[in-house]
Amino acid sequence: MYLEFTNRTAELKELEAAAKAGGLLVVFGRRRVGKTRLLTHWIEPKGGLYSQAIEGVREIQLDQVFQDIKAQLETALVPKTWTELFELAGMRKTPSILCLDEFPWLVASDPSLPSVIQRWLDHGQPRQCLLVLAGSSTRMMNDLFLNRAAPLYNRARKLLQVKPMSYGAFCRACRLDPADMESFNRFAMVGGIPKYWEFVEPTQSAIQLAEELFFGFAPYLEQEPARILRDEGIAGMNPISLLETIGRGAEKPSEMAARMGTRQTNLSRLLQQLLDASILEREFPFAESARSTKKTLYRIHDPTLRFWFRVFSPHRTRWRRYDATEKAGLLREHAATVFEDFCRSRHPDAARYWEGDLEFDFVRQKKHGRLVVTEVKWRRLSRTERAQVEGRLKGNWQKSFLSRKYPAAEFEVLDATVLDYE
Repeated sequence: MYLEFTNRTAELKELEAAAKAGGLLVVFGRRRVGKTRLLTHWIEPKGGLYSQAIEGVREIQLDQVFQDIKAQLETALVPKTWTELFELAGMRKTPSILCLDEFPWLVASDPSLPSVIQRWLDHGQPRQCLLVLAGSSTRMMNDLFLNRAAPLYNRARKLLQVKPMSYGAFCRACRLDPADMESFNRFAMVGGIPKYWEFVEPTQSAIQLAEELFFGFAPYLEQEPARILRDEGIAGMNPISLLETIGRGAEKPSEMAARMGTRQTNLSRLLQQLLDASILEREFPFAESARSTKKTLYRIHDPTLRFWFRVFSPHRTRWRRYDATEKAGLLREHAATVFEDFCRSRHPDAARYWEGDLEFDFVRQKKHGRLVVTEVKWRRLSRTERAQVEGRLKGNWQKSFLSRKYPAAEFEVLDATVLDYE
């Protein structure tokens, strides 16, 4: 399904402000999040220069960029170096925008390019000319612009992260009812990534979407984890094996190491790489410091990747033998984890809490200091069921160590009715 350009109001506002100021703007975000759509939607009406880099040797890349922008350059000269190309781009008489998308590919072929750009920014860039450098690799973009030793460190006026879009935006774009649990079941498979939304049809069930994206013949997302890891420069079988282990329920490093048959210390570097790439997220119990606690859980951050390793990979062979009830059950179990994230995201300071055999979906603190302890259920509860869940929640809280410090906590139960207000 073709989707009209939607949302991104805040990002467009930032781009407009950057165009007025000039200088360097860095745009980054994970693969398929919609960076290219955003940039081309914004640049084209302004007559800006845009080129999406290709993988190749320096000479081919330079020629590709030049061919993409030469129709708008006011010269017949052909650049032989990056320095010459930036000089030509700066010769335009009107205030201009030059955007190089997939910038890390250019640097991979020519590591001197950031230094060339640094010199141009310092000595050759015309006033009110905006250079936009964009890329999908979170790790590489961080190395290029946030590493103190990098030539372009602290050179950008702003680093703009293009983040996945919301559930509400998904429903508006795909013409779905946000109060319908089936809509959220579909969102749990594609997350906030607009490229994946193109496969969503209003009359389609969640099972049909799963089969088109994952379980059918030559499915679109079959190789997606490998593509994302490749973009981030994380190679080999170990990253996939580690994500398989986490997707199948091992959240603690000790559990991961045991299942993979290795020592826990051997996973430290790989875990950090996956964190730096925003593929994994690390959780600490509410009110405990990352510096002092040894309680650490890892989970796959993106809903689509989580589905791939939690549902698709373990069940890909048996899926065709399952009946509709079994398939729906697997989708519902996955959607429950995404719904918990959805509820928790409304409170930036909220976090899970666990100790021993006790676990609470999330805990947050009100302004006056009182805690709110929340239980999330991915179904619509009756009044009686809600009261029973809240009673168990209170009872479990009284057994926890944290309740001694916060005896006057409040309790809430969130169910699928929160979708009614989206």
